[in-house]
Amino acid sequence: MPIPTDLRKKPTAIQIHISTGAGLDITWADGHQSHYDFPYLREECPCATCNDERAKKDSLVGTAPAFASSHALPMFKPKAKAQSANQVGSYAIQFHFSDGHNTGLYTYDHLRSVCPCPDCAAAFRTAAI
Repeated sequence: MPIPTDLRKKPTAIQIHISTGAGLDITWADGHQSHYDFPYLREECPCATCNDERAKKDSLVGTAPAFASSHALPMFKPKAKAQSANQVGSYAIQFHFSDGHNTGLYTYDHLRSVCPCPDCAAAFRTAAI
């Protein structure tokens, strides 16, 4: 995979805190620093299965009766933890999560695009239509 042409999406330092569970820290070529909690990364998994699940959820929004969400009991779901991580070439990271999921390749382009800070949200994510 080619190196991103947008240097804002090129990492200069990466720290993955598996043993402490603190998450992922990346310093980007433009000096911006991003922090990602592991549960957030699991929710933002870019694999096809997770993308399909998100699309199904999005298509169901507004189709359920109004009373359904107010009367439904939330199910307990433990927060995902990364058990290990591997660098994939010079373009991505693959995490192995505690829920058994490990098919997502988190490209640096994707990671910068889903950076949870408001500045990156404005710069890299388009407004929902």
